[in-house]
Amino acid sequence: MRPQALAKAHSIERLEAEPVNAARARKPLYEKRRKIFPKRAQGRFRRFKWLVMLVTLGIYYLTPWIRWERGDHAPDQAVLVDLAARRFYFFFIEIWPQEFFFVAGLLVMAGFGLFLVTSAVGRAWCGYACPQTVWVDLFLVVEHFIEGDRNDRMRLDAGPWTFDKLGKRLAKHAIWLVIGVATGGAWIFYFADAPVLLKSFVTFEAPPVAYFTVGILTATTYVFGGLMREQVCTYMCPWPRIQATMLDENSLVVTYNDWRGEPRSRHAKKAAAAGEIVGDCVDCNACVAVCPMGIDIRDGQQLECITCALCIDACDGVMDKLGRERGLISYATLSDYAANMALATNNGTAAIDPRRVRGTDGAFVDKVRHFDWRIIFRTRVLVYFAAWALMGLGLGVALASRDRLELNVLHDRNPQYVVESDGSVRNGYMVKLLNMIPEPRTITLVVDGMPSARMRIAGQAPGDGRRFAISVDPDKVTPLKVFVTLPRENLAEADAGFTLVADDPSSHERDLYQANFNRPLPER
Repeated sequence: MRPQALAKAHSIERLEAEPVNAARARKPLYEKRRKIFPKRAQGRFRRFKWLVMLVTLGIYYLTPWIRWERGDHAPDQAVLVDLAARRFYFFFIEIWPQEFFFVAGLLVMAGFGLFLVTSAVGRAWCGYACPQTVWVDLFLVVEHFIEGDRNDRMRLDAGPWTFDKLGKRLAKHAIWLVIGVATGGAWIFYFADAPVLLKSFVTFEAPPVAYFTVGILTATTYVFGGLMREQVCTYMCPWPRIQATMLDENSLVVTYNDWRGEPRSRHAKKAAAAGEIVGDCVDCNACVAVCPMGIDIRDGQQLECITCALCIDACDGVMDKLGRERGLISYATLSDYAANMALATNNGTAAIDPRRVRGTDGAFVDKVRHFDWRIIFRTRVLVYFAAWALMGLGLGVALASRDRLELNVLHDRNPQYVVESDGSVRNGYMVKLLNMIPEPRTITLVVDGMPSARMRIAGQAPGDGRRFAISVDPDKVTPLKVFVTLPRENLAEADAGFTLVADDPSSHERDLYQANFNRPLPER
C-alpha cells in the first residue's frame, strides 16, 4: 500500500459484525436464529434496489386501480381476474377459460426468463425483484426510520424494556401490520372491481372470502417480511438449491477477490512497516454489517447469498477512503477469479501474494482479468434467450391470430336418436356459441352436408331449415338446443355426417364442427 493509503487504513472503523453462519462456527444441526441488524448501505447497487423496490411495489399496489375502457358490456379495470365470469382481462387482452394455455405459456416464459437471468447474472432475481426481498427491504425502511441504524437497533434490542423501547416497538409492528393489510388488500382488488370492493370492504359488506384472504396475506407478509426475513430464503425457498444448475464458470456472481485482498490486516501500516505482505482488505467487516442475510462473503460462495451486492457498495466505500481501486468485492465470473488466483499464487504453488498482481507503480498488471460485458452474450445465455424469445413470439402470434368466435357442440346421449311417426330420424345437440368480444353480433348457423336434413332450433323462427341467423350477446355464451332431422328415404346420407358452421359475415370469422348423425342400424 502507498503511505497515504496506509494512514487512511489505520483510521477505518472496524464494525463488530459476526456472520451468522461462519464456516468456522457453523453447527451441524439447526440452531436458534440469531438476529441480524443490517446497516444501511450507500452506493449504486443500493440505489438500484431502491428503484426496483419502488417500481415493483408501485406495480403491485397501483395496477388494480388502472382503468381500461372496454365498452358497456365488459369491466373497465385494466387487470382483472373475473372468477364469476371466468375471464382474465389484461388491458386489451381477454382470456377465456379454454384459452388458459396463454397463461400457462406465460408461466413457462417466466421460468425460462429466470433461467436466462440466473445464467447471465446469477441470483439477480433473489437480490432485487423477489417479493420476499422487496418486502423485507420495505420493512427494514420502517425499522430504520423508527429505531435508527444498525448500532442504535442493536442497543435498543439489548437494552431493558422502557417506555421508549415499548413505544418504538409498538409503532414499528403497527406499521408492519398496516403494510400487511395493504398487501392483502391489494391482492383481492385483482379479483373484483377495485373501487366497488374497497367500499364494500370498509363497510363490512364484502364476501367473507375477501376478509379471510386479507387476513391470511396480512399474516404471511408480517411474519415473512418482518419476523423471519432471511430464514425464508435459507430454509423455505427451493431456488438457492436449484439455481446452482443454472450457473457455469462464466456466470456473474458476487465474489470476494482474495487474490488482491489477502492477507487481510487491521493494522496495515504496522504490518507493512514490519515487512509483512498486506492485501487490500483491512478486515473492517463493513461487508458483513450491511448483509441482509448476515453472512461474510469473504468465506466464499454460500447458499444464503442472494447477490444483492450491498457488500460491494460497502467495500467500494472503504476502498474509496483508502485510495484503492474499487472491486475488492465485485461481480465476477469463476473463470476470471481462477485466472487471477493463479496469478496471485504463482499457479497454486505459493500463498497469495497481492504483489504478483500489481506493478511497481501499484497498478494492476495487464494479465489481471477484469469484467467484460461481452461474457454475458455467450452461447448458453443466447440459447436461453432464443428459447424464451421463440415462446414469446409463438404466444404473440397465437394471440394476434386467434378467432373471437367459437362453436361447441355436444350430441345428446340419451336418447341418441328419435324415430318419428313418419320414419324420419331426429338427433339432438346442445350447441354453444361463444362471442368473445364485448359487442353484440349476429351469427349465422348453417348445416353443411346431408342435403336432405333439416335443422330446427328451439326458440328460433323456422327459417329455411338449413340456415339460421342467431343474435348473440356481447362477451357471452349463447346456448342453443338444436334438432337435426333426416327423412326416412334419405337415411343413407347419415353415414357421412354433417358439418355445423358458425359464421360472422361482418368479421369473416367462422368455426366448424364435424358432427355425427346417429340412426337405427339398417335391417339385413
